[in-house]
Amino acid sequence: MVWGCFCNNKIGPLVLIEGTLNSDRYIELLKEYLIPFLNDLGVENHIFQDDNAPCHASKKTKTWKNENKIEFLPWPAQSPDLNPIENLWNILERKVRKHRPIPKNKKEFFEVLKEEWNNIDENQLIRLVKSMPRRINAVIKNKGNPTKY
Repeated sequence: MVWGCFCNNKIGPLVLIEGTLNSDRYIELLKEYLIPFLNDLGVENHIFQDDNAPCHASKKTKTWKNENKIEFLPWPAQSPDLNPIENLWNILERKVRKHRPIPKNKKEFFEVLKEEWNNIDENQLIRLVKSMPRRINAVIKNKGNPTKY
């Protein structure tokens, strides 16, 4: 499993996650990678978007986000996943599948993932961010049912 983030046109770190990701490990990941990424960007006003994974939605994680002034997009239970990072994972997967030579082990695979992640076109990131109003309107129009996103 990997964790990554982006903000507007800037790609963040890609982190290899070994084992199970629980609330404590997720909070450590946010401390170690998200906070420095946002600080480097100088981002003062942001909305962090993750999903309803148990470690993201736990009371402990929400409390930590609030204590650290990380405004986050709330996700109602059973809501469609509108997180544009899901589209970015798709883009990354396609790039990795085309990569030559094909990685032969986990270490090589992660190196290819990082290489392709860092080569994602910033225009793709901007398009994903700009798609958010359309995504939200599509969910509203479809009364919370699945959309093309």
